[in-house]
Amino acid sequence: MEIELLARHVELSDKVRDYVDKKIGRLDRYLPDIKATRVELSHGTQRSRGEVYRVQITAWVDATVLRAEEMESDLFAAIDLASDKLHRQIERYRGRRLDRWHEGDRMPLEADEDHAATEPVDVVRRKRFAMHPMDEAEAIDQLALLGHDFYLFMNDDTGLVNVVYRRKDGGYGLIEPVLA
Repeated sequence: MEIELLARHVELSDKVRDYVDKKIGRLDRYLPDIKATRVELSHGTQRSRGEVYRVQITAWVDATVLRAEEMESDLFAAIDLASDKLHRQIERYRGRRLDRWHEGDRMPLEADEDHAATEPVDVVRRKRFAMHPMDEAEAIDQLALLGHDFYLFMNDDTGLVNVVYRRKDGGYGLIEPVLA
């Protein structure tokens, strides 16, 4: 497994590098399919917590992205917490993969229309990422693994970009574009 280590406002000593390699390198034992892992370390201040270290770990497994982020006043404690969080996500991912293999059932989706805001907004940040075609059930798995409220994906059946999102009632919604 390849580990990419990025640091912002943090000195990368050999001790820190070795600790990250030790904690993140062992994740490969739990899920050998991990292709690459990025660990981002940063240091800053927050009003409520003072000086904190932020650790964000992103792991790519086939077309799945696993991500964990933690903040703590001690760098090594933040690495430990983020590593443990990613380990729990790996366990959940493995369980879902096994469940899907055993059952073969898909989760139902509820269609819902959403209206975009009409007020102009300045774009503050842009993200680009590779999209792999997947069905709605895989998109819901990605949504749950990342812990986000919505997930943008390319629908395997239609070839169009769709959005799956978590509804307030606990269900899921799917936004499908209709070309006019």
